[in-house]
Amino acid sequence: MSGSPQRTLVVGVVPAQPDAVVTHAASLAAQLGARLVCATVDPGRYVVEEHPDGSVRSMTLDPDIAEGREEGFDPELETRLRALLEPTGVAWEVRALAGDAARALAHLADTLDSMMIVVGTREGGIRGSLHELFNGSVAVHLAHRQHRPVLVIPLAPVGLDAPLPWESGS
Repeated sequence: MSGSPQRTLVVGVVPAQPDAVVTHAASLAAQLGARLVCATVDPGRYVVEEHPDGSVRSMTLDPDIAEGREEGFDPELETRLRALLEPTGVAWEVRALAGDAARALAHLADTLDSMMIVVGTREGGIRGSLHELFNGSVAVHLAHRQHRPVLVIPLAPVGLDAPLPWESGS
């Protein structure tokens, strides 16, 4: 396929996320002959410059943090991704983004002309439920606010008769 643009999948990653999101995304990328772009979004920063490859230069929203510090991709997360992805043979790279997660992932997918965006479900429990109550689900925002397919990897599925995480009160 020389001369053809490379197929791309964008996957949203966060430090405490279960490996299943990345391993499922890598499996799909391998089947589709696509590269995987693993993107993490820092909501405490805003974009000041965007580069053609979708990477950004950002600044912190917190006035108490030194402004000269450039935020990059979390080295521990990148090491974990390398351990998961190197054995798969899938081409992959990372991007550190800033701002609203759904908007940042959608914009990156547009910039890279990604085939789809892969995200995981939110963690269960009160913390995850409160986050979704106040901020909404990244997957829901993506599904309704951009045109690419969104693949949601279930991280803590419940049975068909069990209460959903936001119904259980846990």
